[in-house]
Amino acid sequence: MKLRIGWTALTALAAAAVCAPQQTAPPQQYPFQNPDLPVEERVNNIISLLTADEKIACLGTNPSVPRLGIRGTGHSEGLHGLALGGPGGWGRPVPIPTTQFAQEIGMGETWDPGLIRLAGGVEGYEARYINQSEKTHRGSLVIRAPNADLGRDPRWGRTEESFGEDPYFNGKMVAAMVKGLQGDDPKYWLTAALMKHFLANSNEDGRGGSSSDFDARLLREYYSVPFRMGVIEGGSRAYMAAYNAMNHIPMTVHPILREITMKEWGLDGIICTDAGSLRNMVNPKLHNYYKTNAEGLAGAVKAGINQFLESANLYRPAAQDALQQGLLTEKDIETAIRGEFRVMIRLGLLDPPEMVKYASIKGDDEVWQRNEHKEIAKRVARESVVLLKNANGLLPFDKAAVKSIAVVGPLADVVALDWYSGTPGYVITPLEGIRNKVGGGIAVNYAPKTDIEGAIKAARESEVAVVFVGNHPTCDAGWAKCPTPSDGKEAIDRKAINLEQEEFVKQIFAANPKTVVVLLASFPIAINWSQENIPAILHITHNAQEEGTAIADALFGDVNPAGRLVQTWPKSLDQVPPMMDYNIRNGRTYMYFKGEPLYPFGFGLSYTTFQYSNLKLSAARLAKSGDVTVSVNVKNAGRRKGDEVVQLYVSHLNSRVERARKELKGFQRLTLEPNETRTVTLRVKAEDLAWWDEKQNRWVVEEDQVKFMVGSSSADARLERTISVVQ
Repeated sequence: MKLRIGWTALTALAAAAVCAPQQTAPPQQYPFQNPDLPVEERVNNIISLLTADEKIACLGTNPSVPRLGIRGTGHSEGLHGLALGGPGGWGRPVPIPTTQFAQEIGMGETWDPGLIRLAGGVEGYEARYINQSEKTHRGSLVIRAPNADLGRDPRWGRTEESFGEDPYFNGKMVAAMVKGLQGDDPKYWLTAALMKHFLANSNEDGRGGSSSDFDARLLREYYSVPFRMGVIEGGSRAYMAAYNAMNHIPMTVHPILREITMKEWGLDGIICTDAGSLRNMVNPKLHNYYKTNAEGLAGAVKAGINQFLESANLYRPAAQDALQQGLLTEKDIETAIRGEFRVMIRLGLLDPPEMVKYASIKGDDEVWQRNEHKEIAKRVARESVVLLKNANGLLPFDKAAVKSIAVVGPLADVVALDWYSGTPGYVITPLEGIRNKVGGGIAVNYAPKTDIEGAIKAARESEVAVVFVGNHPTCDAGWAKCPTPSDGKEAIDRKAINLEQEEFVKQIFAANPKTVVVLLASFPIAINWSQENIPAILHITHNAQEEGTAIADALFGDVNPAGRLVQTWPKSLDQVPPMMDYNIRNGRTYMYFKGEPLYPFGFGLSYTTFQYSNLKLSAARLAKSGDVTVSVNVKNAGRRKGDEVVQLYVSHLNSRVERARKELKGFQRLTLEPNETRTVTLRVKAEDLAWWDEKQNRWVVEEDQVKFMVGSSSADARLERTISVVQ
């Protein structure tokens, strides 16, 4: 498989840049090899032993020093499953199969942090297994995941890589995945979670030189929140700086790398560049921020960067020039690379394997074949299915009553992998999933995607029709190319949000009024006609190896859909501000959206109904340093077992500054049997209600009246109570 150069795939070049690889370690022992010493003492010893050339070499993505017996590790992609070869060209030409989950936006649509933590654990286990097994010995233990960016605009080409548009929600999901990737051992990590892309990185067109501009309040209250939660709640100690600038300072050299993430949050590990960022800062057609690579590298190192995702032929000469010109001191490099060795120690790479919990993960079979991994992948796929419409109870289909079903559409017999997919050991397409579900009892009438007339005939001759439409996650085209305007991916934003295939949907519906649309989409799509006319619509994202199983389970009621949307789906681009307007107060996200969306944030239907009652707050007044417990009873009032996602929003009634109309502050997914009632309890701290005071440069919890709203989406508050925030 051809490796695509031009973006983060430069990993292959950078990972080879280990420190002094031609030499091997002498037999003597060094203090850094003593696991009983404090981490900082071990790091001090390593730094004292390095030559100047080795220090420079360690600015790559693999801080190995064979001369000293220091074994480091490079990076592997892992947005929704380990990627060691796949559609994007990650890894070596011969791919290694790994478990593949739904795209990150689909993982978000589960609204289940506990499940996402399990998925992260699967990925981390497979990374260890493949890296440590003698048969494979591939990949790395620093995993580029999760993506903590916020999906503020439906046109963003990499929307599929984000958990959604809400900072609190994304933060919870990011923290969960980080915990899964890093494991639960108190001393050693399973893998190191390297979050992407800090910060405000949600436009692809022009990203190498664009600037995301907004005020300090939005920096603190919105754009940085998922990263902060990933560090403080999740325990991540690594991230990648974004291509873009923030307020005209490239993120690769922005002061907030050190001032906020390191000094305030305590990040003391890896901060790497994105591929090509060093060149972008010098390029007159992009950032044009420095005259030379030496100046750019010096600025990045001083800002906190300690790994350059570049060819060694670029960053090493730049570092040497920076030292010779006095732009950088050897001490500056020493200070920067310390974080790399902290991460290697936490991974257990410098300790005897018998001491490291995860060092024993290895074997000769294919790790993706583990039943536990398959089941977790299946759970993620099932929980990610969103029911958007179900008029007159068309769904679920009754296997005892339906005798024939048409399965048609361009995505009916494919699991479309995206730019960051690995290679799944197997996939179950929608057609396969339906055939597996119905066996020989129901006739499945299928027409290939190119046979339009055959599809119409199949629909006409079947009792029900299911049409599979949506985007192609790689645009079915090369780098930075998307022939279909409503498609997008890395390096190219969407130019439209309509569904071109809706004309095909109309033809199928005309042939059979009992038509179900299954929308396979990586981002919001304005399916206005389908919502108005088609009786039932399901939504799921791409990439899940169990995609077909999940869809068939939902269609026939073996699983009651309970996924919820994680972005506002507008009816048209007329409802969305200009792409480069990063001030979300101008009408972005459910918090500030103007007008009525096609589907609101948090939306999703069920085959059953839920009733809310007895909303209680643990106190009528909330001290600025206190917290409040919110409890509500939720009853399954229908005849089917189902999951409900209870969502808690707050609204500030008397704030001194402009606040969002509502903000998510808690959620919980729960399963209820018919007629079962459970009490859901959510805790909100007063500090969660704070706003950032730019003049005082601190968080402020003000005296206020705050409305607590509980319901099933951002637009469906069932119950509400108001609390006073006091001194």
